[in-house]
Amino acid sequence: MLILVIDDDPKITALLKRALSFEGYAVETAASGAAGLDIVHNSKPDLVVLDIMMPGIDGWEVCRRIRETDDIPVLLLTARDEVADRVKGLDLGADDYLVKPFALEELLARVRALLRRSRSPEDQTGVLAYADLVLDSGTREARRGGRIFILTAKEYDLLKLFLENPRRVLTRDLLMERVWGYDFSGESNVLEVYIGMLRQKLEENGEKRLIQTVRGVGYVLKEA
Repeated sequence: MLILVIDDDPKITALLKRALSFEGYAVETAASGAAGLDIVHNSKPDLVVLDIMMPGIDGWEVCRRIRETDDIPVLLLTARDEVADRVKGLDLGADDYLVKPFALEELLARVRALLRRSRSPEDQTGVLAYADLVLDSGTREARRGGRIFILTAKEYDLLKLFLENPRRVLTRDLLMERVWGYDFSGESNVLEVYIGMLRQKLEENGEKRLIQTVRGVGYVLKEA
């Protein structure tokens, strides 16, 4: 999913880009309201994180213009904690409001919540697919073509993460954190072992490789 951060503070945009990218999102940034609106119209992000106090076109106006044409979720960021400001932002169509300084963990949680709420009913069926690979999160059943294969719990978690982020390079650190948590050593080869086991199951009948290695970075689910 693509998240757009609009803020004229380069420290904030750099922090959010790093944190959101680490969570597996694609991130674009804009340092002004006008530049942000251009990206909204051209790239159609899945969510906008928007600062209110900017020179030129401020966040209020950016939010109003986004809401005129799009249903993109908007999370407002501001140093102003007045109730009137929060009401104004919500009345203009913002979906949530976070006051600076904020805890990064809270911002990430709000981003996840907004993205969940914005997903269409078709996206919520629990079936993930890419090329001829299908994963049903309701039955935890995996299929490639007409062939069904069984996954262990960790294989399932790993494959689900890939299918939620097709064609996006996922770093080794992100995969380790999301599937195994914070406690695993960076020197552990557990990820490589599980990638190998997944590839065996996905390619059992000579099918083309879908999990590609990005040397020195991580892995990506894509057709070669």
